[in-house]
Amino acid sequence: MHLLVLGINHRTAPVEIRGQVAFPTEQVPRALGELTALTSVSEAAILSTCNRTELYCAKQDGGLEELTDWLCRFHGLEKGTLEPHLYAYSGADAVRHILRVAAGLDSMILGEPQILGQMKATYQLATEAGTLDTLGNRLFQHTFSVAKQIRTDTAIGASAVSVAFAAVSLARQIFGTFEKQTALLIGAGETIELAARHLHEHGIGQMIIANRTVERALDLAAHFNGFGIAISQIPAHLAEADIVISSTGSPDHILDREMVCEAIRGRKHRPIFMVDIAVPPDIDPRVGELSDVYLYTIDNLKDVIEENLKSRQEAAEQAEEIINVQVDRFMTWLHSLDAVPAICAYRDHARAVGETELRKARQRLSNGEDPQQVIELLTHNLVNKLAHDPSVNLREAAEQGKTSLLDTVRTLFRLKDGD
Repeated sequence: MHLLVLGINHRTAPVEIRGQVAFPTEQVPRALGELTALTSVSEAAILSTCNRTELYCAKQDGGLEELTDWLCRFHGLEKGTLEPHLYAYSGADAVRHILRVAAGLDSMILGEPQILGQMKATYQLATEAGTLDTLGNRLFQHTFSVAKQIRTDTAIGASAVSVAFAAVSLARQIFGTFEKQTALLIGAGETIELAARHLHEHGIGQMIIANRTVERALDLAAHFNGFGIAISQIPAHLAEADIVISSTGSPDHILDREMVCEAIRGRKHRPIFMVDIAVPPDIDPRVGELSDVYLYTIDNLKDVIEENLKSRQEAAEQAEEIINVQVDRFMTWLHSLDAVPAICAYRDHARAVGETELRKARQRLSNGEDPQQVIELLTHNLVNKLAHDPSVNLREAAEQGKTSLLDTVRTLFRLKDGD
């Protein structure tokens, strides 16, 4: 049995293709059932995010084509459409790939932490579906342990390398904690959504999302226990905001100097932290001249991100070294499973011999024979019966010049020369 990964990600396929092979959460149990019903698959789990879909399977030899056919069939895709975008890993390469994914080394944003949570959700779904056994359970537990080690022993996640994360990290430097702060997010695109997620994860006290389409603002705010407003309502709420992050496609300024001055007066000159991610800018650059405003632009953040990316790349090299060691450890354990059937068979054989001789010894004792002689005979018979077949085979091996078998036995039983 071996491990196989079949997948597609942001490096191998455009978003249109990735979307066609994604597995909504509600479909995963059925998909796992179909996967493990395939003749070559004994265990399975499915990781599906916006940037990747991967099948993790414990399989008999071969079976890659069967997996590919199933994936195409499940999603109603032509094999020729999907196959050029797929990648596959087996054995140690599969283990290395899974560890790199969990550590964020294979992510669009190097070292991003969300993927580990998604990997844990993958494990939970497979566990609930009953599609993991010895190999899969051990693999995921090992993966989580290694990912934690990398987060602890390297700086892979210590610095911001996305605009949204950099903006929130700067805000934390100013405010320390967010429990008593209010954030105003202007726009409702991907960057604002990421900023909202980071603020929510760090316990922001209150969140307001403003957008031209108020329905979109309301929908996004609902995901983070905030509330949505129209952009036209910003002047009425700006004084409440300790943190302002703006990213729209507006050709004109959303916040002008006069509007911000009015908000500062309403705040009794308590400072406001502002980040303008938009191009062209949403916030009048003259706002940065106000003494109670900390204004950062996309250019400021890019400098921070470039420096931090260098730091993460150095940490990634350390993480790769950790992964190399941990792949070897996992493969050592996996290879040890090959010995299990032989060990079990040998133990069963020894147990059967022992039970037979014990039954004979008890019968002799019940017949009144001398206990000392019964014990000696029991020992003699056990040694002879357990050693007979190996002795015959070793003698034949020696006659045929199979010295490697003789060396194996010496190692197996820890025999010294002359024993």
